[in-house]
Amino acid sequence: MVNESPQGTPRRRSPMTRRGWLSLAAGLVVVTAAAVLVPLLLLREPPAPPPPEKPRMLLIPEGWRATQVYSAVDQALGAPAGTTRQVAESGRLKLPADAQGNPEGFLFPATYPVYKKTTPRGLLDYMVRTAHERFGADRISAGSQRNGVSPYQMVTIASIVQAEADTVEDMGKVARVVYNRLARGMALQMDSTLNYALGRSTLDTSHADTRMDSPYNTYNRQGLPPTPIDNPGEQAMDAAIDPPPGDWLYFVTVRPGDTRFTADYAEHQRNVQEFNEARRDAVAG
Repeated sequence: MVNESPQGTPRRRSPMTRRGWLSLAAGLVVVTAAAVLVPLLLLREPPAPPPPEKPRMLLIPEGWRATQVYSAVDQALGAPAGTTRQVAESGRLKLPADAQGNPEGFLFPATYPVYKKTTPRGLLDYMVRTAHERFGADRISAGSQRNGVSPYQMVTIASIVQAEADTVEDMGKVARVVYNRLARGMALQMDSTLNYALGRSTLDTSHADTRMDSPYNTYNRQGLPPTPIDNPGEQAMDAAIDPPPGDWLYFVTVRPGDTRFTADYAEHQRNVQEFNEARRDAVAG
């Protein structure tokens, strides 16, 4: 169909100049380029996130003392020696009031992840929190009432059990010996508490050791030591909370796997003599 002008003269289309065609072509190119570009942007995959950091694992064995834990944490974090001890002694950890800021007994033995951003404070907080969760405040409270000791003393007893028991099966009997001796007003006479005072671990206790002046010398002082002597695990705590019934007052591990419990002192002396003979044979051999 042909359009007409107001005067009736047919209107002709404006001729396309070379420039006009080029402009149109340019416009088409721009539009076409944009139409292609946007889908490409939408289809492009976002950059992959960096892989998660793989932590190093720090093992804290059952029965380690706080000093051993501090050294292990310093080493794992590449911190100067003594850094973790300073953090532990700052008084900022969430410990029971009876602990008076001493975390011994509450650095729960387990395997902990260590990342680049891990700090001594964060790791110690994690250990203490784990101890509260795994020990269970209600269980410790019920056990302490049943056994006539405070919850903090319950942790101390568990730490002695951890240090003294040769096997998991012996833990309950060791705990019963502790309670029986406390009930009779007898000194505990535990080598493990002397070792803690002397900063050592040994089976050999001399008469001089038993005469040392220390609140951890349970040979010449009645009752429990003032603090736990290591960081017990869950099985030692279970033994302290609910030990089996028994009248045992003495025990000695004659050989690995052979711990003998008795209520008779003469029998205990015979067991100790056999222990000493076994030790001499081992040294001679």
